Amino acid sequence: MANDINVVVLVGRLTRDSELRFTNNGTAICRFSLAVNRLKRSGDQREEEVSYIDIVVWGKQAETLNPYLVKGRQICVNGELRQSRWEQDGQSRNKIEVVANNIELLGGSGTSASESNGNYQRNQAPVSDNSSGRKGPAYAPPVNDFPGPEQFDDDIPF
Repeated sequence: MANDINVVVLVGRLTRDSELRFTNNGTAICRFSLAVNRLKRSGDQREEEVSYIDIVVWGKQAETLNPYLVKGRQICVNGELRQSRWEQDGQSRNKIEVVANNIELLGGSGTSASESNGNYQRNQAPVSDNSSGRKGPAYAPPVNDFPGPEQFDDDIPF
């Protein structure tokens, strides 16, 4: 029997700030909703149609990304569809959501630069550095190992 393919790639904006919770055994779960727009032609006119998709991220990735997943932020989600089924008040219920395998932060938060910085500060709490108890930032600044133009003494070969 052939394997089926269950791959989802979405680019959209968060409709609300992400919500981080933990299971009883300590596994992190981050949930949020993504608005994905598409243009729909109606005769000579184009209409924008919006789909709202629930996303869930598990584990360390959920903890790491949570501070950056703020309302209005544009992201790219790679994952797979999962259907949950349960009974509630005697009725069968189900829900389809995307379980994210990889999330890439894209453009800004959808607000001006000064406002978006405030959004990121809401959850930027320091994290422990191993067991030493020292605190450090939740992110590492980019390393620039590229030598500047003043360090090149070579003549242009042509």
